[in-house]
Order: sequence, then C-alpha cells, then structure tokens
Amino acid sequence: MTTAIDPLRFREVLGAFCSGITVVTALDADGAPVGLTCQSFSSLSLDPPLVLLAPARSSSTWPRIRAAGGFGVAVLAEGQHDVATAMARSGADKFAGLDWTPSAHGRPRPAGIAAWLDCDLHAEHDGGDHTIVVGAVRDLDVTDRAPLLYHRGTFATLRPAD
Repeated sequence: MTTAIDPLRFREVLGAFCSGITVVTALDADGAPVGLTCQSFSSLSLDPPLVLLAPARSSSTWPRIRAAGGFGVAVLAEGQHDVATAMARSGADKFAGLDWTPSAHGRPRPAGIAAWLDCDLHAEHDGGDHTIVVGAVRDLDVTDRAPLLYHRGTFATLRPAD
C-alpha cells in the first residue's frame, strides 16, 4: 500500500537534515570546464573507496560530466556561497571569474575548498527524478577550512557544540 506524500511537505521534512554543499566538475569533450552544485552527496564504501551523488535527471550538465568518464567533487567551504550559486545556474558560463586549477587527473578544482575527491565514474542507477551516481575515488585531499552547509533552504555554517 502506497501513501501519497505531498512533495512540498517531503522537501520541508528533509530540509531538517543538514547537508554539505559540493560542486561536481569535469572537462567536457571540448576541454571546457563544466560543473554543477550538488547537495545530494555521501560516502558509500571504504573498501573500495566509493562515493555517491545524485544529480537531477533534468540537469543539462550531468550528461557532459558523464561523458568525461570521471569527475571531481569539491566540498565547498564556509563563505563560498557564490560558487554554489554560480554552479547551480543553467545556461551560463559557470566558471567565469572562478579561480580553479586542474587536479592531478585534470578536473577543475576550485580554490578555497574544504575538501576534494577525484573520481572515476563507477556506476549509475535510477533514482526517480535523479540519477544515483557512484564514483570510485582515485585521489583526495582535505584542508582545515570549515564546510559550507545547507539547512532548511538556506546556507548555514558550522558552530561548535556547547
């Protein structure tokens, strides 16, 4: 028996779960940097090291990243709201004015991030209106910067517990 769930209520309830903000990047077939903002990101496995992310099926950027065969995941740092917003836009040059360098695997790595993972595309699965993407981690790095968070429809920052 299936219970009808109101999509707005579903979004409101899940908004109580705080998540980090990531940017998923690659170089497309023409060598141009492409990227998208993704808050649906998680670790999946330690052995082998796998992560998962879930881009929307409506994304015009994900097919370009998929075609690259791999991607970078930048965990955004506190104060990088502008990067999250730029990468969420559709039809614009998302990298205009963005400071980035190529990773060891050639993927665009934005400056000032909290952490970085370089991944090969491992698998894709149906996820309703999203695609569940599994990435095999090939390289990674972390900084001491605090992460940018998303909670109840807005950006947030981490505060130490009392």
